[in-house]
Amino acid sequence: MFIARTVAELRQHLSAFKKPAFVPTMGNLHEGHLSLMRMGKQLGDVSVASIFVNRLQFLPGEDFASYPRTFDSDCDKLRSVGCDVLFAPDEAELYPQAQSFKVMPDPALADILEGQFRSGFFTGVCTVVLKLFHCVFAHSGGLAVFGQKDFQQFLILRHMMTQLAMPVDIVTGATTRASDGLALSSRNGYLSADERAEAVQLSMALYKLAQAARAGLAGGNFDVAAAEASAMATLRDRGWQPDYITLRRQSDLSPVTAANTKPLVVLGAARLGRTRLIDNLEV
Repeated sequence: MFIARTVAELRQHLSAFKKPAFVPTMGNLHEGHLSLMRMGKQLGDVSVASIFVNRLQFLPGEDFASYPRTFDSDCDKLRSVGCDVLFAPDEAELYPQAQSFKVMPDPALADILEGQFRSGFFTGVCTVVLKLFHCVFAHSGGLAVFGQKDFQQFLILRHMMTQLAMPVDIVTGATTRASDGLALSSRNGYLSADERAEAVQLSMALYKLAQAARAGLAGGNFDVAAAEASAMATLRDRGWQPDYITLRRQSDLSPVTAANTKPLVVLGAARLGRTRLIDNLEV
C-alpha cells in the first residue's frame, strides 16, 4: 500500500490510473469502512482511502480533540482488504491557509435533521470532500463510496457532484451492523458496556416505525407525527436524549404527505450518555 502524505505525492502516484475508487474516512476504521473498500476494489482500477480528521465538520464542544486516532491499526486493516493507496495528510497539508472558501450546500437539504442539530456540519463535510476529490481525481474521473448510515450526507454529496459537474460518481454501500443490529460507527467505542447493550434500541425504534409505516400507509390511515412522537418517547423513557426520529421521502428528505408516500426512509439521531448515534432504515 502506497502512503501519500502530500497532495503532490498523491497526484503523481494516481496519474497512471484512469478510474480511482475512493473511500474518504476519518480513521478509527471498522468493518463498515472495510466493506466500502472491498466495494471500491471491484469498481475502480485503483482503490484509494484517506484518513483525515476534518476540523471543519466538528462544532464547538464536540469531540475533535478526543476523536480516536489509530493510524497504525488503520493501515493494517486497509492492507488486509488490499487497499492500493492511502492519502494521509496533516492539517497543514490539506489546509495550508485558513479555509475561508467553503462549500455551502442547499439549505433545503442541509439545514434539516442533522443540519438542524449540528449547524454548519454539512458545510464542513462538503468543503473537505470537494477538496479531497480535487486531490484524488486530478487526472481522471472515478467514483467515491460512502456508507448508507450517513444517508443525509450521501444525498447532499450526490447533489453537490451533479450541480458542480464533477466527474465523480457517488456510490453507496449498505450499512454494516453488529450481530444485534447496531450500526457500526467509530463513535461506538465511546459506549460503556451497559450503554453498548442499550444502543441497539435506536435501530429497534427505527425498525418499529418503519414496520408501522408500511402497515399504516398501506391502509391509508397512518398518523406520521404521532408515530414519530411515540418512538421518541420510547427512547426518552429508556434514558436517551433523542434529537429526531422521523419518516421522510428518500429523494429529498421532505416530510411524508398523503400524496408523497414512497420510497421512504426512517432516520434517527439520539444521545446515549455522552455518545451521539445516528441510523436510518429504508422503508
